[in-house]
Parts: sequence; C-alpha cells; structure tokens
Amino acid sequence: MKPLNFFRWILSLALLFSPTILKASAPGFDGDTNDVPIDGGLSLLLAAGIGYGIRRKLKEEKIVEKK
Repeated sequence: MKPLNFFRWILSLALLFSPTILKASAPGFDGDTNDVPIDGGLSLLLAAGIGYGIRRKLKEEKIVEKK
C-alpha cells in the first residue's frame, strides 16, 4: 500500500470514529441561569441586511441604465 493511500485510509477512519469518541454534550449549567433572547437583535440585523441589499441592487440598476 502506498504511503499516501495509507494516510488517507487512517484519516478517513479517524474522521469516521471521531463523533463517537468525542461525544459532545452541553455543559452542566446550574438551574438558576436565565435564557438570553436573541430575537430582537437578530431581526434588526436581518432588516438591515435586507435594506442594504435593496440599496445595492438599486444602485447597480442605476449604473447599468446610465451606460
């Protein structure tokens, strides 16, 4: 077996079994923690992104019309 193929084989096995080895889990928080709402800020960022996209699209259309 070529060294490169052997390395790929070992790497693929490591990636295949890594989720079972790592077993990611949530950290153990105490019961007195409060959840943080992210809806308000996320909706503002989404609205700003949509507005920015519309502005860019309108500027692009004006540039194309001038040519």
